[in-house]
This record gives sequence, C-alpha cells and structure tokens, in this order.
Amino acid sequence: MLEARRWWYALKPASWPKVLVPALFGQAVGAAAAGRLSLGALVFGVLWMVADVSFIVLLNDWGDREVDTLKRRMFPQGCSPKTIPDGILPARAVLVAGVGAGAVALLGAWGAGLVLGRPLLPPLAVLSLLVFAAYTLPPLRLNYRGGGELLEMVGVGGVLPTLHAYAQCGQWAPVGWVALAPGLLALSLSSALASGLSDEESDRAGGKRTFTTWWGNAVVRRGTEVSLGVGLLLWLAASCLAEDAPPLAVVVPAVGLALPFGVRLVRRSPSAVTNAFGSQSAYKAELHRAIWWGTFTLSVGVLAVGLGGWK
Repeated sequence: MLEARRWWYALKPASWPKVLVPALFGQAVGAAAAGRLSLGALVFGVLWMVADVSFIVLLNDWGDREVDTLKRRMFPQGCSPKTIPDGILPARAVLVAGVGAGAVALLGAWGAGLVLGRPLLPPLAVLSLLVFAAYTLPPLRLNYRGGGELLEMVGVGGVLPTLHAYAQCGQWAPVGWVALAPGLLALSLSSALASGLSDEESDRAGGKRTFTTWWGNAVVRRGTEVSLGVGLLLWLAASCLAEDAPPLAVVVPAVGLALPFGVRLVRRSPSAVTNAFGSQSAYKAELHRAIWWGTFTLSVGVLAVGLGGWK
C-alpha cells in the first residue's frame, strides 16, 4: 500500500487536467466533424492519456532531478516534496517506468491505428512523445535552453488535440478545428508561462533558461494574463468570422464561464510575486480553472451541436 501511494504521488494526478482537457477537446471536435461518437476512439483516447501523462510526469521528474534538488535546498519549506530528491522513488525506477509508459502509448496508438483504420495515429503518437522529449530530455532540452514554453504550447494546444480529433474522425484538420486551434494555443501558452513562476530563482541558479528567468516574474504574469484574454477573444472571433466554426451559442457560454476566473486571476496577480509560493499557487489555480472549465464547456457544446448536425 505504501509503495502504491508513492507511485500515486509521483504521478501527480492533480496536474492531469492540463493534458486531459485538451485531449477531450480534440475528441469532441473530431466526433462533431464525423457526426458521431466513436466508442473505440474514445477508449483509445482514455488509455493513451493514462500512458502519455505517466510518460510526461515521470520523465519530467527524472529530467529535472538536479534542479529539483537545488530548489529543495534553497526553499526547504517553500515547495512540496520532490519525487526523486526527497527519496519518494529512486531515479532509476522513475526512468524505467516513464520509458515503459511511453512504449505502452506507442503500442496503443499502433493497435488503435489498425483497429480504427487510422494509419496516421502511430506517427502522431511518435510526434507527441517527441515534443515532450525535446522539451526536457537530452540532447535538445529546450526547457533548459529557451523555448520550452512555446514547445509546450504546440504540444498541449496543437499536437495533442489533433491526435485525438484524428482518432475520432480520421481527419487531422477536421471541421472547426482550424478555426478554434489559435484560441487553444493561446490558452496553452498562458499555462506554460505561468508554470515557470514558482521556479524562478532555482531555475536561474541551475542554469535553466525560461521566460521567467529571462524576463522576470512581473512580465511573465502580464504575459500569462494577456495570453488568456487573447485565447478567449480568438474563440469569439472565430465564431463570428469563420464559416466552419461553432456558433456563438456554443462559444459564449465557454468564454462566459472562463471570464470570472480570469478576473480573479488578475486580482491575485499583485501578490503572486517571486518566491510567494502560496500566492503563486492560488494564482495558477485561478488560471487553470479558467482554461479547463472554459475548454471543457466548449468541448461539450461543440459535441452537442456537432452530433446534432453542425458541420
């Protein structure tokens, strides 16, 4: 039982919606484009996400173990226990489990590609895993050399939902996805920017180059808030201007649900300064609520209207 709790802690289930919600969005857009919900594609999506998120979380901990150790020394009371530095799990076990999860994800995509008649699923799965590998693993390690936030935006807001939409409908750019993608990319950038706030000084001390270590806390907070607003505006603009976008009746509730969290985000911003870890956590919680609830609501609306005949 203790060992199971250790692995459950290492997998960080509270962070899963960051990946699960864009995946659900892709499933919804794909099903809407097809005019039906494929149960097989949905089952694949669930299994893929469990394997994919395990791959990401575990190998991210393995790749960041040195910087995490540094942060624990700098702020022993300011951050939660780290999987490897605090001895919750050994580094080798985390590495092996992460690589194993990636292998399961690839095998699942290969099998689903055959069963569902989706030949592009394996290449999309490989691309999705490679985006993460380029983010935190040698030799590229772009999250250490600069550009990690942009790579996260592309992976979470672009590649991931594209894979799930394709699984549902067999098109890599189905009806509505091209119109809605810029908004989701902007929201994903907002989340990626905010993720570096709590690691500003430890990342800088460890030689890690992120937008926060380059520009500082205040600028990144402004970028986070602007990106959130831009994402929501892009969804509204798409609904008004793009012929293949869902109607305003679908988009407005999603934006309306996200806005109050966005307002609370801005109100919390002045207190989320460098090393104010509690305030930063509350700040990011409001951001995640805005993104996750807004995207989830849009997914439900797109699916409902699409199954009812929207093309």
